[in-house]
Amino acid sequence: MDAIPDPQVEIRRSARRRRTGSAYREGDRIVVLVPQRLSRAAEAELVETLVARIVARERRRGDDAELFERAVRLARRHLGAHLPAAHVPLPSSVRWVDTMQSRWGSCTPADGTIRLSERLQTMPDYVVDYVLTHELAHLVVAEHSERFWQLLTTVPHLERARGFLDGYAAAGRHGKGWHGKGEPDGSADADGTAATDGSAEARGADGAAGTAGGDRTPG
Repeated sequence: MDAIPDPQVEIRRSARRRRTGSAYREGDRIVVLVPQRLSRAAEAELVETLVARIVARERRRGDDAELFERAVRLARRHLGAHLPAAHVPLPSSVRWVDTMQSRWGSCTPADGTIRLSERLQTMPDYVVDYVLTHELAHLVVAEHSERFWQLLTTVPHLERARGFLDGYAAAGRHGKGWHGKGEPDGSADADGTAATDGSAEARGADGAAGTAGGDRTPG
């Protein structure tokens, strides 16, 4: 994916704002609204944080598009090996999230959304493919039944991927990731904390909080 260039930043001080700051994209600029009485040092810290989070969110959206295309290919390849082509479910959205610390991935069959932890981005492709196909299989079977695991029999290096995740957890870095057989830590549905809503909060040196505005991402 092409790199996102450094944005132009416009800072607007507002007498109506007392504690909070916000930022949003306006054309090729990022506009940051800050309290009028905020100190220059606190303003610089707040602006840097909010701009960085907007840029990160825009970059993640591009990555999400690539992840969605990857999911569609995997669904057709692996679920399609067990289901008629017309019955292969495709996700409505697939995205990386940075708030998922207690699991590697989650799926909500009711609306077809899939979320993967950004921690997977540093792992081998075969591990990411396994986790993604695992969540895709939940669009067919919600529970970890025998039928569920049959849908994954065509995934290359499946046992190796599960062993990789088990070893990663056993190393003590993420003890609550996936359990036992390298599977998600519960139902196919994510809880409320697993989804991000596109907002970003920051707090300046003087205690001012800021929110990077934007459209809410479906959870």
